[in-house]
Amino acid sequence: MNAAGVVIPTIYAGTTLDCALMETVFHDVPFAAGPKIWSKASHVAGKVYSQLTLSRDLALIDLSAIALHKLGISRKDLIESDGSQYPETRAWALALHDQHPDAEGLTWTSRQADPERAIVLFEDRLTGPALVASGAPTPLLLSDGSAILEILTLAQRLDVLLTP
Repeated sequence: MNAAGVVIPTIYAGTTLDCALMETVFHDVPFAAGPKIWSKASHVAGKVYSQLTLSRDLALIDLSAIALHKLGISRKDLIESDGSQYPETRAWALALHDQHPDAEGLTWTSRQADPERAIVLFEDRLTGPALVASGAPTPLLLSDGSAILEILTLAQRLDVLLTP
């Protein structure tokens, strides 16, 4: 939300489907050995994924280690933060949005699926056709209550049991 109280619409993406799923659906899976229970109803239902292709280069603010040094914040404090720190990370995103009027978004190495890149795009900054959808959005949960194969495969790799 900007200073005028207006929400800045964003698009959250990953450079691979695994990255996008790890940054969203499986974002809060605990870093713990052994099986973990994950609710499809809470984390998967109602979500879709879209494959997008860039039609041009985007002006993104790089939040890699060197850039973070310049900004004076550690990766631990900005990228590897948990939900309790989200008000601070949103404040950083807003400050970067406001201080870089030509920036169309942010990019960083995903903490969830490194070495892939996570991306947040500022919808109010995207000019012209920057993204082209490759097909229609795909629901992550099918009408029979089962999850798509990519969800099931990643859940198995994480040792996550998906429950209704």
